[in-house]
Amino acid sequence: MRTPENPIAVMDASCALCSWGERMLHRLDRSGEIKIAPIQSQTGADLMRANGLGPADPDTWLFIEDGTVWRDFDAVIRIGQRSGGVGRILVVLKVLPRRVREWLYQRVARNRYAMFGRGDMCALPDPAFRARLLS
Repeated sequence: MRTPENPIAVMDASCALCSWGERMLHRLDRSGEIKIAPIQSQTGADLMRANGLGPADPDTWLFIEDGTVWRDFDAVIRIGQRSGGVGRILVVLKVLPRRVREWLYQRVARNRYAMFGRGDMCALPDPAFRARLLS
């Protein structure tokens, strides 16, 4: 798979927490450059495989920018930095040691449906948001 031209966020489209994250990304990224690839899409699945991850296990967020790949909380932090504005507050997560961030991320990721429920980011009617979605 070739390196994407635009930055791409890869997330679970059926998770309510991820759907909320996607809507926040859409609001914060005023440039409109960051594209969104649901893990359930062909592009999302291909990007997961290209980075050694299984698309059937949507516990991981990816953020790919200029050939660099961030995962999990590091992806969330980078998306916040890249988006600017209040998104930059996510850099505060870096005060936690990497092992603690990874542990915390995994606890939330594994229990996200029970904690936050299910959602469908692809069902959102906003045409500008839908234009960011990659299939």
